[in-house]
Amino acid sequence: MQETLSRWLASSAGDVQFVEHPAVHTIAEALLHVPAMPGLMVKNLFVRDEKGRRHLLVIVPFDRRIDLAALGRLLPASKLSMASPDRLQQHLGITPGSVSLFALIHDGAQAVELVLDQAVWDAGHLQAHPLRNTATVVLSHAALVRFLAHTGHVPRIVSVPSAPA
Repeated sequence: MQETLSRWLASSAGDVQFVEHPAVHTIAEALLHVPAMPGLMVKNLFVRDEKGRRHLLVIVPFDRRIDLAALGRLLPASKLSMASPDRLQQHLGITPGSVSLFALIHDGAQAVELVLDQAVWDAGHLQAHPLRNTATVVLSHAALVRFLAHTGHVPRIVSVPSAPA
C-alpha cells in the first residue's frame, strides 16, 4: 500500500514537501528528529469505544492533550480508549508510531471514523507520516480535501476537548 499512497501523492497531492528522518514514535522524538518544516505538526490517536464497535482516528495539533472522556460525550461514543496494535493493524494496516491520516487509504470499508480538530481543518498546510515514521509530508488543505475524497472518508470537524494540564 505504500506504493498506492506514493502514486496518489505524485498524481493528486500537488506540490508537497517530503523529508526523510530517523524513526520517530512520539511527539518528543519528532520534535528532536524532524527538520523544521512548514505546516501544522499534528498528533494522531487511534481510539475505540467501550465495546470495540467504533474505531476513530482523532487528529489534533501536536501540543494538545486530549480529554477522551469529554470527546466521548461530544461525539457521542462510550468510554473511548486507545485501540490495540492488533486493531490498528486490522483497520488501518499500520503499526504504532506510523499513525496518520494517510492510513485511511487502507480503510476501503470506511470502518474508521475520522475526527479532525477545528485547528487541523483550518490549517493551510499540515504534516503527516506517509505510512511510515521515517518520513514526513507537508500537505496543503486542498490536497487534504482531495485525499479524503479519494478515500471516501468524511471528517467530523469538532473542537476536540483538551485535558487539564
